[in-house]
Amino acid sequence: MPAVVVVGGQWGDEGKGRIVDLLARKARVVARYSAGNNAGHTIVNERGEFKLHLVPAGIFYPDKTCLIGNGVAVDPAVLLDEIAQLESRGVDAHRLKVSERAQVVMPWHRLIDRLDEELRGAGAIGTTGKGIGPCFTDKVARRGIRIADLLEPEDLAPRLRAVLDYQNRLITGVYGAEPLEFDACLEEHLAHGRRLRPFVADTQAIVIDALRAGDYVLLEGAQGSLLDLDHGTYEYVTSSVPSSTAGGATLGVGIGPTDVQRAVGVFKSYCTRVGNGPFPTELTGDVGDRLRDHGKEFGRGEYGTTTGRPRRIGWLDTVAARYSVRFNGLSALALTRLDVLEGLPSLKLCTAYEIDGQIVSTLPASASALRRAKPVYEELPGWDAPVSGVRAFDDLPPQAQLYVRRVERLLGVPVDLISVGPEREQAIIVNPIF
Repeated sequence: MPAVVVVGGQWGDEGKGRIVDLLARKARVVARYSAGNNAGHTIVNERGEFKLHLVPAGIFYPDKTCLIGNGVAVDPAVLLDEIAQLESRGVDAHRLKVSERAQVVMPWHRLIDRLDEELRGAGAIGTTGKGIGPCFTDKVARRGIRIADLLEPEDLAPRLRAVLDYQNRLITGVYGAEPLEFDACLEEHLAHGRRLRPFVADTQAIVIDALRAGDYVLLEGAQGSLLDLDHGTYEYVTSSVPSSTAGGATLGVGIGPTDVQRAVGVFKSYCTRVGNGPFPTELTGDVGDRLRDHGKEFGRGEYGTTTGRPRRIGWLDTVAARYSVRFNGLSALALTRLDVLEGLPSLKLCTAYEIDGQIVSTLPASASALRRAKPVYEELPGWDAPVSGVRAFDDLPPQAQLYVRRVERLLGVPVDLISVGPEREQAIIVNPIF
């Protein structure tokens, strides 16, 4: 049975974890394929609320195999802590497996991430400071440490010494900071290797075996497509390699493109962004504050799962969304947080940009041009009736139905799933994904 990819269609924080958690009930294997603990998913189920940063969202089903693929940057301390927290709340993590080929986030990665942002000053990108960018830099430069290295004590020591010598020259010479100590670093990561050993596996083989057996495989993305290194709003993008797009899923778990059946794009009913970078539809007044703080009293407002930073808020940008649909090859949409829009007298959809007096309908490559972009809006009526209890599309208020159908037409892809609340059952299945 071919795999299904779930990918974020905007700048991240679209609610991918909530969608993966819902869809995982049909899958045999759920595999995370990109990024690191700079991304976060919030899951609400019968056990309560969970904030995941590395563990796939399928972990709450006892019959699912959950994989952290080779494309993920793994901070061992963060992963071990996340496993411990899950198990302390009664979640069985023994079906979690980590790729032996995954890159390890090392102490110098976190340090360099912070020092580099300080060096950039006003031009800082706004990273999470988790070391993910420097980790992927080392991966591409062929000086990374992998999970497999942590399991080989005799090989780890000489490799670590050589890499740390290079990194300390950078830390002291470029940034003027204190060097890291070899013995402490080696001892720490040998201990991580011992604790992680039961979870380490050839995850590619597990995925291939599931596909050959005719089981559903759900590939879980992290971050958003508009943060992609190639296709995002460069330079305010992620350094994740492979890509944060649907195309990166095959590389991140080690399967071929013909093994993927569908690509599902998750979009909020509006837009959010964390960190710096151009954001044409950004709202700075009362409407933006209302959308950001909706559900804040229940811990559900628009604040970063990983950083706690308030998210920037804007109307749904269908220019950027169409671009995301195109390069991801999306065949279905999942629209989240429709309930957040209730109570607004009217809603706006950005359908084009005005840049230097010209109307454009595609996303410019230049960050400078995107900063100059003025959104061209289409206005639709709002609705007052609550939708959190609705489970059928036809039971939505007519104005909400109109909004969803207009999004479909503007993006050219059907909305197959609508989220109307944080809990697993607060969803409208318009068409089955599997």
